Formats: sequence, C-alpha cells, structure tokens
Amino acid sequence: MKFTKMHGLGNDYVYVETFTQPEPADFGAIARAVSDRHFGIGSDGLIAILPSDRADARMRMFNVDGSEGEMCGNGVRCVAKYIHDHGIAKKPRVTVETGRGVLTLDLTVEGGEAKLVRVDMGTPILNADAVPTTLPGDPVVEAPVEIGGKELKLTAVSMGNPHAVLFVDDVDAFPLETLGPLIERHPVFPKRVNFHVAQVVSPSEVKMRTWERGSGITMACGTGACSVCVAGVLTGRTGPKVLAHLPGGDLELEWASRDASVLMTGPATEVFSGEWRETGQ
Repeated sequence: MKFTKMHGLGNDYVYVETFTQPEPADFGAIARAVSDRHFGIGSDGLIAILPSDRADARMRMFNVDGSEGEMCGNGVRCVAKYIHDHGIAKKPRVTVETGRGVLTLDLTVEGGEAKLVRVDMGTPILNADAVPTTLPGDPVVEAPVEIGGKELKLTAVSMGNPHAVLFVDDVDAFPLETLGPLIERHPVFPKRVNFHVAQVVSPSEVKMRTWERGSGITMACGTGACSVCVAGVLTGRTGPKVLAHLPGGDLELEWASRDASVLMTGPATEVFSGEWRETGQ
C-alpha cells in the first residue's frame, strides 16, 4: 500500500489514495498500525483520499484508535494539496467530499505546489441536539459542567464533528493531559467530543491547545480552531476575524455572522512517501 505522510501545522496523518491502487479492506485496522510512533509510521491517524461522484475527491479520516471521524480541518487542506500537486485536480479551486458535505478549497500555488489553502468550512452547527450534547442552552454557551472535581464552563460547537471550548487565563498551565480524556468521554457528549482550551490574547488573537477525540493531544486541530473562533464570537471575547496560535503554527479564521460559513486559511505540507507492507500489521 503506497502512502504519503503530510501535516497541517504538525497535525500529521498518513494519506492513502485509491485513485491508482485498490482500497484496503479495513482502514481502521491500518490506521491503528500506521499511527504507532514506535512500531508504525507515526501519525495522528490515517486519511483516505478516494474518488467521488460529487467532488474532485472524497476524504475519510480515521483516528489513532481506528475510529472514524466526520471531519478534519487540517486534513482536508492536505487532501486539497495532494490532489492538486499529484495531478488529480490540477486547478486553483478544488472540492472535497467529507462527512460534513462537499467543501470548496482555494489554493495559493507557488512553483507548481499548493502552499496555503483557504477552506469554506460551512456554517457552524449550534443546536445542542445536533452537536450533540445534553448541556443546556441553544446554543450552548459557557454551560457549567463538573469534571475532575472542577466546574468548567463549556461552549459547544459542531463543525460536522463535536467540539467543546473552554476559555482560560493560561492554556499552558491547564492540565489538558488529565482533564482532556475525562471531557472527551463525559456523558453530556454522547458521541464523545474534541476539547479545546483557549486563551484570549486580544479581540483578534487567541492561543489554544487541543485534546482530539480518539487521538489525544495534537499539535493542531482545524475544526477545533474554527470552533474556538465561533465560541469567541458567541461569548463576546473576540471579533469575527481571529488569528489562532496552535502548538504547530497559526491559522487565520473568520466567522462574519450566525448564518455565515467559517473560513479557515492555513498551510499544508507533504513530508515523504513510502510503501506500507500490510502483512506487517
């Protein structure tokens, strides 16, 4: 099985395309094997790039634990770069079918390669039942929940996958490694949740860290950054345009109004390609 390692701000995945090779029987099992950073390739999961009858390509993403997620913002930027740079869709605007629907992505191309990708991430889903969460409110804005002996005020947003955002004074001091898994699997989130702590630097700038559902702490989360942007507007902490500082780098975000799409701009990087021997799983 041929693969390509790519990342968006350090949020790294193993990418497998099935335009030129057969589709593996079990993407989940392969994701668990290749993601291992000691015995595999090492990644935050696996993303499949598949043919689509609705778009230039279809994306499926699998977490480290083999579970399938609905959407990955950093991943979809890398898919756009891949299909452009590898000649599947050599054009400045591409479309990718995801669990969130068909997304449109605009590429900044230099020397024949896509460097930056701007994604129309769609309108955020704020209805509690659709996130889904049983926390009170529609939308759920800073709803109190007790986790690990602490009361946390969470704002819930879905970008096609569920997110919970907590604003704190110091993201680096927050015990994400201990509270992250408790929040991910808290019963108020029936499908589990991606959890983000965010620190407001100014009305146009935030710093954030992420615990991803099924993968743990990651260097970046594109849909999570979108959710932080939305939560900032909902709580009155930020304006509609935000520069988000993630451990792996920066993303530019914009959410102009309640019925507008979230726009996300950031880099996508190809690292190396190789061949995975499936018998070695």
